Amino acid sequence: MREDEVTEDQIQQWADEAEAGYDVDALKRRGRGRPGRGAEPMQVVAVRLTAQEIAALDSFAEREHLTRSEAIRRALAGFAA
Repeated sequence: MREDEVTEDQIQQWADEAEAGYDVDALKRRGRGRPGRGAEPMQVVAVRLTAQEIAALDSFAEREHLTRSEAIRRALAGFAA
């Protein structure tokens, strides 16, 4: 079985949970979107990278225990310094 496949047991667990009911108030209390990183709203910037650039980025991020976004922000901070 592949890691991303859903098993019959998982489906049954989800069905049992749904039949038991959900705490609607608890579900409504969840925050919306990702948590902010500062006082100002952030913007998403699309960047086109080659396969080799993405591989290098991912390799660096993994070595440093960073997400892709964190690695890019770190690189930009170094560039701007």
